[in-house]
Amino acid sequence: MRVIVVGGGVLGTMHAWQAVRRGHEVVQLEREPQARGASVRNFGLVWVGGRAPGVELDTALRARALWEEIGDRVPALGFRTGGSLTVVRTAAELAVAKAAAEAPEAAARGHRLLDTKQALALNPALRGLTDGTLGALWCERDAAVEPRTAQRALQDHLRTTGRYTFLGGREIRAVDGPSVTDDHGERHAGDCVVLCPGDRVGGLVRELAPELPVRRVRLQMMQTAPLDERLTTSVADADSFRYYPAYHSDELDRVQPQPPVAAEHHMQLLMVQRADGSLTVGDTHEYEQPFGFDVDERPYEHLAAVATALLGRPLPPVRRRWAGVYAQCLDPTRLVARHRLDRGTLVTGPGGRGMTCSPAIAEDTAKELNW
Repeated sequence: MRVIVVGGGVLGTMHAWQAVRRGHEVVQLEREPQARGASVRNFGLVWVGGRAPGVELDTALRARALWEEIGDRVPALGFRTGGSLTVVRTAAELAVAKAAAEAPEAAARGHRLLDTKQALALNPALRGLTDGTLGALWCERDAAVEPRTAQRALQDHLRTTGRYTFLGGREIRAVDGPSVTDDHGERHAGDCVVLCPGDRVGGLVRELAPELPVRRVRLQMMQTAPLDERLTTSVADADSFRYYPAYHSDELDRVQPQPPVAAEHHMQLLMVQRADGSLTVGDTHEYEQPFGFDVDERPYEHLAAVATALLGRPLPPVRRRWAGVYAQCLDPTRLVARHRLDRGTLVTGPGGRGMTCSPAIAEDTAKELNW
């Protein structure tokens, strides 16, 4: 079978991976020379800890296993375990962490509540934990990859099979059954087509799926120069309890409002060390369109202050700042929005779960389409 995959981000590339793995020939098309959307503008986190119990958690756990399996085959992905620490400083935050550590699915996530001494032993770079910290929620199952290079590493491996072709700079103008026509006027014939358009849900996508139940979300992030020591885990602050469904607590919102800039920008701190030692730090969430065309400096100042407090030292100089946009399902209980096509499917809307869950989402598509 010949599968046409449209979209060069992590979701499209994982669909290509699943098709090639099952013995099929794949042509993957991307509107840019290489993907430049949310798939390369994120933390690279394989984030199990905060996923909602049920389908979302099950999918994240399956994806975590697939990431490890793929990482063994493709070392250039930079897949690494290490887990995460969510630092808690107040009684209200500690109550949320304690509830998570005692939840029925805590063992599956690898959740454990640590005191300050235990957390510091696990990640000695967090010297700021000695200043008023009550402990941290440890999630052993969390992991990371290198988001800027992951898609290209997967593509390079797929090329070695002789059954994979990547065509960049090709925007799709028409879908005709399992075949597509690009803006070069070239028709790519196949037996099945999978569209993974990311946040580009207008134009042709709207013609194919007029009522696609997704919204676009904009975020801001930054990356520093290399830190001169190893950050052995990913790191979050307790504002992540407000964002991830596994931790939702009305009590935390009631007794401990966010600082104004964090509340205005729907913020949490996540911090991940890259393979070169630099730190990816974020993020914000903007939901109302039209989005700004520029970035706001106040969230960066807030993130730098929180990260500095956790490290107990100034952040390395910031080298890059950026904004990104992803598509998110309007129904929070749905992982993705799927729209069946004639001999194919359209898949989008994983939101902030895309990097984590894409291998399992693609596996589900493969089963659905009987690859």
